[in-house]
Amino acid sequence: MITVLESLNTALHRAFAFDERVILLGEDVLDPYGGAFKVTRGLSSKYPERVLTTPISEAGIVGVAAGLALRGMRPVVEIMFGDFLTLSADQLINHAAKFRWMYNDQVRVPLVVRTPMGARRGYGPTHSQTLEKLFLGVPGLRILSPAALGDPGELLFQVIIKSEDPVLFVENKLLYLLPLDENTTLQEFTIQNWQVGDHPLPQGLSSPLSLFPPAPGYSLSLRGAPQPMLTIAAYGYMAELARQASRKLAYEHEIFTELVVPTQLAPFQIDAILESARTTGRLLVVEEGSLTSGWGAEVLARTAESPAIKLHHARRLAARDLPLPASAPLENALLPGVDEIVRAVLSMVIK
Repeated sequence: MITVLESLNTALHRAFAFDERVILLGEDVLDPYGGAFKVTRGLSSKYPERVLTTPISEAGIVGVAAGLALRGMRPVVEIMFGDFLTLSADQLINHAAKFRWMYNDQVRVPLVVRTPMGARRGYGPTHSQTLEKLFLGVPGLRILSPAALGDPGELLFQVIIKSEDPVLFVENKLLYLLPLDENTTLQEFTIQNWQVGDHPLPQGLSSPLSLFPPAPGYSLSLRGAPQPMLTIAAYGYMAELARQASRKLAYEHEIFTELVVPTQLAPFQIDAILESARTTGRLLVVEEGSLTSGWGAEVLARTAESPAIKLHHARRLAARDLPLPASAPLENALLPGVDEIVRAVLSMVIK
């Protein structure tokens, strides 16, 4: 079976072979090391002049890459740990995301910044955070976070080759070794595609909506499937935990849910979530980042503001507002897991 890691690595090789303007910058990306999580393995051996190992300066890496993008290259940056995106925030927020507007739409910045995020590996408080929420409100910056559903490598390939604006591509660490769930996608899940503003991603890549069990009325629904009682919205690795919780709820409690898995976090596109919540009347949002001012809060706010949605119950699950410890038991105590999702759903459904 192909893992998420292999899918992403293959996508990078495809992009390098497809367009000679693709160039990679990052720390420790040269073979034989091939990057901290091996996503860039083999690239420097095959394309030695287009893979640049850099000093430990995230601001410098992203700044140079933004300049290369302005000059017509298609740079891909690897930030070794997502925690260190904070060091490149100035280059992303005040430069790459704004050049197109500052220069009257005469320039493009086809820059892709890849980075692993997330905890549950015991890396401690400065290497385990989930910080993409810090960038969600930045105009001009697209944020993608793939899951094991569909083909995250194809999504990466397309944004490298076709996106003309900066993209932050967030890869949860625990996704890397998961197999692509292509069979489940076809048999149990209904996939819809999103058009994104004036610059849509190619059809078939975002795959934000998946249902388990499938709800009536969708093209791949199983005949006679029960009406879902609650909508769960989650992305990245949390979508995998939410799917496990959905199965447990269905098989052990006969409570059926719809699972909505957005790939694009910004600009916000929550039509699929609204569509599902309109049917179920209950919405649980699950994320690995800290609770306060997170992605889930924005989703619930926008859902509550929609005049067509009448929510009977809404709730957020997220990490506690504390630094993440290196101790595995303490780390797990701070993060939402399958059992927490199940308990939350039960509290929202059973009166």
